Amino acid sequence: MKQPLAYIHPDAKIAPTVVIEPFVTIDKNVVIEEGTWIGPNVTIMEGARIGKNCKIYPGAVIGGIPQDLKFKGEETLAVIGDNTTIRECVTVNRGTAAKGKTVIGKNCLIMAYCHVAHDCLLGDNIIISNSTQLAGEVEVDDFAIISGGCLVHQFTRIGSHVMVQGGSKVGKDVPPYVTAGREPLSYAGINSIGLRRRGFTNEQIRDIQDVYRYIFQSGMNTTNAIERIQAELPATKERDEIILFVKNAPRGIIKSYFD
Repeated sequence: MKQPLAYIHPDAKIAPTVVIEPFVTIDKNVVIEEGTWIGPNVTIMEGARIGKNCKIYPGAVIGGIPQDLKFKGEETLAVIGDNTTIRECVTVNRGTAAKGKTVIGKNCLIMAYCHVAHDCLLGDNIIISNSTQLAGEVEVDDFAIISGGCLVHQFTRIGSHVMVQGGSKVGKDVPPYVTAGREPLSYAGINSIGLRRRGFTNEQIRDIQDVYRYIFQSGMNTTNAIERIQAELPATKERDEIILFVKNAPRGIIKSYFD
């Protein structure tokens, strides 16, 4: 849809069914796919790739250059997956040479005033509540929920199906399937309500709880706990995902609130 009160660079590739409201700015080297709505006063900068049926609300800035002094103007991307909603005044910076792109997956909801910094990699079906700030190269896995006002340190990872309490400072990796809260941020149990909503069985949830009893409530260090889990608990998809996550957490994982 041609909007006479918007600026659209002639080299931008915009599907015919995209709705662009007044006072939008769309730069060169931008792709916007079918069915997406771009609200008033949105700025979409060079390198943005926006999927199908997205909604971008007023004041959002997609594809801004990284707030990273190492950035030298290299050609990088900011990718928004299909059916994702970006609410008011969200900023999503494009990548640097480190990863080449910042990615927000499909079916995500990024609420007002959030910041997604350079080279962040967000999976699908993620909810990030108002005013949460993700520093550079943060990873967030599928179905994670980060509540409002959280500060997420660079290079940290938040696992799948995690629930993080509002106002948290995330300085260590948060492994899959857990709830995390308190100060400093700590393991506070399994995200059992979220898991049931997504179809996990009681048996699967019990198996996840058994794994985390070894990691957080046995008194063992993480290395010994992982060895015992592998030796004593039956292999499941969830068990193996937790083990792989913990083994690949160079910043270390959060501690237990129960310690």
